[in-house]
Amino acid sequence: MHRLGGVGLAAFERHEQSKRSFAELSNELSQSQVDHLHSQLNQFRTALARFASSHRETIKNDPTFRHAFQQMCSSIGVDPLAGPRKGGWWAELLGIGDWQYELGVQIVDVCVSTRERNGGVIEMAELVRLVTKLRGVSAGTITEDDVVRSIKTLHPLGAGYQVVEVGGIKMVRSVVKELDEDQAIVLALAQESGGRIVEDTLVDRKGWTQERAHAALDNMLLRDGLCWLDEQDKQHDRVYWVTSAMQWEA
Repeated sequence: MHRLGGVGLAAFERHEQSKRSFAELSNELSQSQVDHLHSQLNQFRTALARFASSHRETIKNDPTFRHAFQQMCSSIGVDPLAGPRKGGWWAELLGIGDWQYELGVQIVDVCVSTRERNGGVIEMAELVRLVTKLRGVSAGTITEDDVVRSIKTLHPLGAGYQVVEVGGIKMVRSVVKELDEDQAIVLALAQESGGRIVEDTLVDRKGWTQERAHAALDNMLLRDGLCWLDEQDKQHDRVYWVTSAMQWEA
């Protein structure tokens, strides 16, 4: 019994030694893999930084090239335009973080200056046009994609800036209050007629009651400031003009 006990103890010790050896080997392999990964990431970062630095001006000024660059970075989980807090060394390397925030300020400028006439909802195409005009030709072309990315940087402001789609058309909302379902329907129909809409259109096209149509349009007029009232129309007593669906040449 004593001899068998000794053999059993020795076997147990050999087993424990094997476990420790395997654990040490596993740790060595894991550390080696981590070191190798860090080395690869550093090499990749250096190569990507060299590419970005040599094409800095093209990235800023050529919207097609900028979009392709952003898509390439997004595919590997890097956001080069996220700004200093999120972009880190990208913002420092490219100076694009400042460019993105500058564009964000210009978007706010246009949205605030046009809010009185459109109630805080503006078509994306119109916003791009006005921001481009504000920036001037020398600042380079901007795209809807640039505007969308800049609007994301405005989220921490809590001002309600958001891209929404109404009737297949992208709109930018710059007020905290969201469009309700009836307002979205009114806006979609108004876009088909350059902003003009009457109660009968909602009754005929959507099957609404006269009371619902009147309430929806009056709320947009009096409560939300999203439309104007024309009482001098030759065909209807009350014609509403949804300002965000109208074309402006400012």
